[in-house]
Amino acid sequence: MSISQEEKEIVKKIISKDENAFFQFYKKNYSLVFNFIRSKIKEKSRVEELTQDVFFDFIEALRDFHFQCSLKTFILAIARNKVIDEIRKKKIKKILFSNLPDFFVESLKVVFIDEELTKSELRKKIERVFEKLPKDYQLVLRLKYIENKKVSFIAKKFKMKFKATESLLFRARKAFIKIFNSL
Repeated sequence: MSISQEEKEIVKKIISKDENAFFQFYKKNYSLVFNFIRSKIKEKSRVEELTQDVFFDFIEALRDFHFQCSLKTFILAIARNKVIDEIRKKKIKKILFSNLPDFFVESLKVVFIDEELTKSELRKKIERVFEKLPKDYQLVLRLKYIENKKVSFIAKKFKMKFKATESLLFRARKAFIKIFNSL
């Protein structure tokens, strides 16, 4: 059996949900995919997650595979795209959100995937959101996440109690997310 014919058989079996065929393919290619991702991403747990994601995406994309390349090239292309997405997310998070809390970033993740905003578009969108916020919300968010001020400092500046300032900050974040999602 030629390699091309062998690959056609593997694809046919995997598409028809032959678990043994997929397991054999997985065993044969796991190290290849893992090591490729590991060469680009250093966090081992993330590498393992991405490797699993590659195999899930491989199964989903297999129906559209038309043998323009080898299965090895095909799965490595999927791995490369996963790595690019991961690096892009990390860069965006680092550049734009280094001063913002994790829940903020998590709520905006969907935007990167769905709308694929560029950094400048995202920055403009954030500025538009800030313009729509009440002045006290703008100030408390700027002090906390842009100027890195502690809640106790903000409480003194606003002449409020600590708990009241935390509540204000919570409401401001909630309003930010609501406006951001509506734009």
